[in-house]
Amino acid sequence: MAVVTDELSLVFAALADPTRRAILERLAEGEATVHQLAEPFAMTQQAVSKHLKVLEGARLISRGRAAQSRPCALEPERLAEAVGWIERHRRVWAERHDRLAEHLRRLQGGAA
Repeated sequence: MAVVTDELSLVFAALADPTRRAILERLAEGEATVHQLAEPFAMTQQAVSKHLKVLEGARLISRGRAAQSRPCALEPERLAEAVGWIERHRRVWAERHDRLAEHLRRLQGGAA
């Protein structure tokens, strides 16, 4: 397995898992403890904690300390960086698609 070091790759690797995406969706509603995050899943708190470590490593979440609990919070800035990267590449591919479509229209018009 390759070691991922650049931050955007860490974000996309973290987002690749549906459980982690569901955790992020829950955290978009507000802070939650590991126990609260584990409730909707058929997995142990320990398994959820492993997912949280991946999300924390990608800096998509932060973990605070409130008495005995460690509530997790979404860090939306990291998601914004990924969205920006996707949007830039979407525009590039849309422009290429438009140029290809125009080229094919010219080819069809010239063959008629």
